[in-house]
This record gives sequence, C-alpha cells and structure tokens, in this order.
Amino acid sequence: MQDYLSMFLIISSSLLLFSWVMRIAYSIWWKPMKLGKQLKRQGIKGTTYKFFFGDIKEYGRSIMEAYSKPMNLNHQTAPRLVPFIHQMVQTYGKICMIWYGPTPRVIISDPELMKEALSDKFGHIIKLQLNPLQRLLLQGLAGLEGEEWTERRRMINPAFHLEKLKGMVPAFSISCSGLIKRWENLLGPQGFCELDVWPEFQNLTGDAISRTAFGSNYGEGKRIFQLQNEQAALAIDSSRMIYIPGFRFLPTQKNRRRMKLDKEIRRLLRDLIHKKEKSMQMGESGKDDLLGMLLQLKYQNENESGNKVLTNEEVIEECKLFYFAGQETTSVLLTWTMVLLAMNPSWQEKAREEVLQICGKIKPNSESINQFKIVTMILYEVLRLYPPLTMQIRHTYKRIKLGDISIPAGVDLLLQTLLIHHDPELWGKDSEDFKPERFSKGVSNAAKDQIAFFPFGWGPRICIGQNFAMIEAKMALAMILQHFSFELSPSYTHAPYSVVTLQPQHGVQIILHQL
Repeated sequence: MQDYLSMFLIISSSLLLFSWVMRIAYSIWWKPMKLGKQLKRQGIKGTTYKFFFGDIKEYGRSIMEAYSKPMNLNHQTAPRLVPFIHQMVQTYGKICMIWYGPTPRVIISDPELMKEALSDKFGHIIKLQLNPLQRLLLQGLAGLEGEEWTERRRMINPAFHLEKLKGMVPAFSISCSGLIKRWENLLGPQGFCELDVWPEFQNLTGDAISRTAFGSNYGEGKRIFQLQNEQAALAIDSSRMIYIPGFRFLPTQKNRRRMKLDKEIRRLLRDLIHKKEKSMQMGESGKDDLLGMLLQLKYQNENESGNKVLTNEEVIEECKLFYFAGQETTSVLLTWTMVLLAMNPSWQEKAREEVLQICGKIKPNSESINQFKIVTMILYEVLRLYPPLTMQIRHTYKRIKLGDISIPAGVDLLLQTLLIHHDPELWGKDSEDFKPERFSKGVSNAAKDQIAFFPFGWGPRICIGQNFAMIEAKMALAMILQHFSFELSPSYTHAPYSVVTLQPQHGVQIILHQL
C-alpha cells in the first residue's frame, strides 16, 4: 500500500511539474511565436522574437545612450525620446512590431488607427495592466476597466464640469500670485535674475493642486507631493524590467522603500480626509475643492438606494491620481512653454500684448481666460511638440480589427503620440518648427488629418483633467507675461527626457527681466 502511495505521489508530482513546464514553455515560446506569425502574415514587419527578453535590452540601451548627451536647440526630439521606436518606424514603416519580453508590441503611428484604438467601440482593448509595483503610483480611475471604470467616471465627472473648474480659478490665482511675488523678490535692484523654472513650476502646480484638491495650502500638501515624486521614479524603474510574479514581496531595498512610501502617502491622505469630513460635519463648506466634492458625492450616494458608494480607500486612490497627474501635466506644459517662448521672442511679445489688452495689469479671471486666443494657440503648439506623454499603451484581450489589420488577443499597442505630432505628412515640412498659427482655426483644422493631435488622449478615456490643466496653464502664463520678459540662459542644456511625463533632464535655466 505504501509503495502504491509513493508511486501515486511521484506520478502526481511529475504531472504537476510537467504541466507547469508546459505552461511556461507556452507563455515564453509557443504563444509569442504564434502571435508573431499572425502579425507578420498581415504584412506587419519588425524585429524577430528573442527568447524571453525580446527587445528589452536593445530598447533600454538605446534610451541610455540617447540620454547620455544633450541635443541641439531644436524640436527634433523623437531620436532622443523614443530612439528604438523611431528607428523601427524608419526601417519598417508606421505600423510595425517589436517585442517587450514575450509580448509582441505593434507600433501605431497612424492617426486614424490610433483614433480607432482609443475609441475601442467593442470594448476589446484595455489599458496596459500595470504590475503591482507600478500600481502603487497609479490606481483610481486610470487603473479601472469596463463597467467599473464607467461607473467611477460617472461618479467623478461632476467634479470636473467647467462650472466647477471656474470656481477653482481664485485658488489658481493665489498660487500664481505667490510665484510672481517670489520671482520679483529674486530680481533685486538690478531688475533681472537667472533661475531654474522647472522646480518653480513643480512647486506652483503642487500648491495649486493642494488648494484645489484638498483646500489646503502647499505646506500641508508638500509632503504628499515629494513622496509621490519619489514613488514615480521607482515606478519607472520597475517598468524597465520584466516583472516576475511575487517579486514585490521580496524585501529588497527598493521594495521596502516602495511600501513605506505608499503607507506614508495613504496616512497623509487619510488625515486630510478626516479633517475634511470633520469640517463638513460642522457645517463648513467643502464643495469647492475636489476632496470635498468627492465626499459630497459619497454622502449623496449613501442616501440614495441602489447607487454605488465610493469608499474612503477609493477616495484616496482618486486623490493620489489627481495629485500626481494634475501636478505633472501642468508643470511640464508650463516649463516647455517657457523654453519655446524664450526661443521665440516675437511670439512671447504677441502673447503679452494679448494678455495686456484683455486684462491690463489686473489678475486674469475665468472670463478673461476664456478670451485668450494667442495664448491658447501657443499652449496647443507646445503640447504638439512636447506632449506630456510621448505614447499611450493599450493591450488587446480579444481579437480586434484596426483598419485592415486583425490584431489577436495578447498584443500590446504602442500608440505614438510624439511621432504623429511631428509627422511631416500630417503637419507639413515645417512639422519640427514652433508655429502656433497652425491652431488659428482650431484643433480640427491644424493638421491635414482632421484629428492628429492627441496630447490628452482620445475617445471615452480622454483625460478627465484636461480643462483643469489648460485653465491653470493659461492663468500662470498670463500672469508671468504681465510681469516679466524672459530669455534662455547660456547655461541651459536642451535635454528633454521621459520620466512618466516629458521633463527637462537638466532643468530649464531662464533669465528673467522685470517689465
């Protein structure tokens, strides 16, 4: 009997081991080869699958090499920001294929196919699933799919209605006034100074987010801002390797730091929620900031039977997302705007004339901001040349049809915002030049294709905070133009690089002059 039991255990263990080996072999060899053949049969050219790693090593090596040296003072950024992808598109065409480990990635640099992918009429495409280490940074609405995403978006939408955003303009004004006063103090009796505007704008947008999201000043939100920046750097680090299930539980130095950061951020946000709930229970108005709006929606839904209710943990996730995405998007937009206006003083003067004509020296308000035409054209052109995200990534979990291409389940789609924004076939031979007049007749008439402009995405999942970012950027730029002229410092090094968003690797040194 014991011999039979031993034999049974040996056979069972062998079968389990065999099954496990076969599953691994299917995942890292048979499935990639099958998917690659299906794509190549349709004329999609690209690299050949390399066992397990794919093109990860070459991709990482090309990025490291590109970032090791600055570029000339121009806007031909694709060879630096997406060197491997740029090379593949040059070699194989606008629709081609590379490998992220055992997963094929189809590069899409065609605006029509990009619109189809982002519209996803049949619900067969999802945002690329973040690994558990990346999800410590970005959860909330950005990490949801299907009906769960639809319901959460419906619940949050009212907080981003234009009328609600107009109510946030005074908070933007307070933050911008603080920036102007600090810069004026730096000028001194000589009437000019040099400063790095990149950390200045990070502080500005951090302050604005603190006020509009939490009703607090920057001092109270500063710690969250600092911790999330560190968490972002660690999230980028984890994206450059193939995640092995269970790795997050290993007590490595970086993993311990990730968990400590997440715990501290959540604690700070719970404290802010507790303070807000307490003030609202005492009858103080809290509806004018995002946290107050979310809590108001939560209480309202609690009192209406059948409605889904946001938990405090879900409120925390939305606050984390809003804090990070809102702060990052606007700070990089303002930073690159300063670079481009410093390089193009005639457009700087045109924008200043418009602001002074509409506002004089009075702080802009929601009505005057809505009248800015030249300022809006400039911001759109900056977003075209330096989009906050150089690409968007999606994943097919069912077979989909994009144009004439049938893409099987299990494929990543690399939607190339940067390459489309710089494509001379869409924007003309001067596509690498700063020409805000492209947008003089609106976004839909700016390029040869009706829509070839994707700085905030497209379709149902277009960025919920785009109006927030644009209003804040217009307010800040207008107030800067009212008080200062500026030029690039000789110490400025042009080196855009992507760390979640498109940032200046060595800062942006500007010489400010008092008007």
